[in-house]
Order: sequence, then C-alpha cells, then structure tokens
Amino acid sequence: MTNTSTNIKRPHHLSPIGLGAMPLSLVNRPTETQAIDVIHQFIAMGGNFIDTANVYGFDESDKGHNERLIQRALKTLHQTDHVLVATKGGATRPNNGWSFKGGGHPKSLRAACEQSLVNLQRNEHGLYYLHGPDIDIPLEDSLGELIRLKDEGKIKQLGVANFTLDQLSMTTNLTSLFAVQNRCNPFCKGDITSGVMNYCKTNNIYYIPYCPLGGSFDHAKLNQSPLFINLAAKYQVSSYSLCLAWLLHKGDYVIPIPGMNTLAQLEENFKATTLSIEANDLEAMNQFPDLYLPQHFD
Repeated sequence: MTNTSTNIKRPHHLSPIGLGAMPLSLVNRPTETQAIDVIHQFIAMGGNFIDTANVYGFDESDKGHNERLIQRALKTLHQTDHVLVATKGGATRPNNGWSFKGGGHPKSLRAACEQSLVNLQRNEHGLYYLHGPDIDIPLEDSLGELIRLKDEGKIKQLGVANFTLDQLSMTTNLTSLFAVQNRCNPFCKGDITSGVMNYCKTNNIYYIPYCPLGGSFDHAKLNQSPLFINLAAKYQVSSYSLCLAWLLHKGDYVIPIPGMNTLAQLEENFKATTLSIEANDLEAMNQFPDLYLPQHFD
C-alpha cells in the first residue's frame, strides 16, 4: 500500500491552503465581525496566504469591499508581516456580472493597482495578478503596464489568472511569474490535461486552483458522488477535505484557495493538509469525469 503525504515543505513558507476571501464579500456574505473572525482564525491556524481582488463585492459600486475588509482584519492583529495578500486587477462587473472586457487597458490596470494599494493600505503588493486577458487589448500591453508597475516598486511579484497554456508561455517570455491562478477541481481538470499545471511545476511557478471544491454550483456534487462518498468514509473526512488533499498531492507548488466564510469550513479544509491518500485512490480521483471544460470570463 503506497501513501502520499501532504506534509510538505513549501518554498517561500506559504501555507498549503490559502484563504479564498471572495465569499466574505458577495451575496449572503457574513457580517463584518464574522468575516474578520474567519480571517483571524485562518491566520491562527497557520494560514498565511489570502486571495482577494478589487472586484470582490456586490457589484461595480461595491468595488474594493473585500480588500478593505482584509485590511481591517489584519490591522487588528499584532504581527501580519508573514501574511501574503494577493489581489488582482483587470476584471469588471457590468450589470453585476463578471467580465475582463475593458479591464486590461494599461490606464485601467494602473488605476486598479494603485486603488488596491489604498484599499489595503500598503505601498507595495506582495502578489498582484492580471485577473484575466482582455480580448480587446493586446496581452503584451496589459502585461507591459504591470511590469512597469513592478519596476516602480508597486508590485513585488506578478501573477496571472484565467490563462491558457499559450498565453502563459507568452507571458513568461516577457517576465517572470510567481503564480498562476486558474479553475481546477475534480469536475474541471483542463489545466491538468492541457499542460498548464505541469508548465507551472517545470518553471517553478505556484499553481493556485480556485473553485477547488467545484465552486458555488458544483461543490454539492461531491457529496452525491459514490466515489467521494466511499473515499470520505474510508479516510473518515468530508468529501471536501478529500478533494483538497487530492490537489495538494499534485505537488508542493499547488496551493488551493477554497472560499471559506465560516469557522467550521476552516477547520474542515485544514484537515486536508495532514491527510495521506493511497496511490490507487488518487488515481481514481484523477479519472473522475469532467463536467465541463474550464470556464473563463468573457
């Protein structure tokens, strides 16, 4: 019987699981006190990687809510220098939806980056992503502005999100990358089959899977799957812990960022960091059928 452990030493001392902070600011979001309690408890449990974006809020008029919430939570703690807050620019919220159109213009990106510095009350972003490629703006133009912002000392490390392998390859020809954030979960393994995940591994880039449990619409399907039901019973954990452990077993460059808005979710998700899974069970999860191709914003 072969086990693979997720007790791994990560470069840059990042925690194995990050906090996907988006649910703290969307519809049905918790109270501010509850949200700050989640952030505080995440850090108390050893978490030090928080994911946000300037557009995480109800709509365009609520822009920056999530960033300001995180800033208020960190401000009340004595020591947070070890916590990496990653934010993003380049997305817009037309009619309360989500889009990259109009967000990738250099002037828009600069304004977004600088406003996020104000929201987070810092002089430099530890990690700043291009939220996604704008089909109306040459990718080189969007990336070029982020590179200039980095050269100016406003960004320490660059990342990209919702990128294909070709776009990723083009980007690394222009600049070094710290992280790539794409959707990946048992229902959506396009980045595994396309080579995006392996590209990150080969090039020493963090791979940050968002919606690692399936997202708002698909996460419940884990508890309807005979495979995950049986494996959850075998390992005496929830299907969610099992799903996160499956991603962690991909390598120490993979850091899932599940959305968490309750303390109970925090505790359940952190169980994945010490869960060892037999190789044949990992393979069974690898073969779990995709429900759809990777979904990217228009």
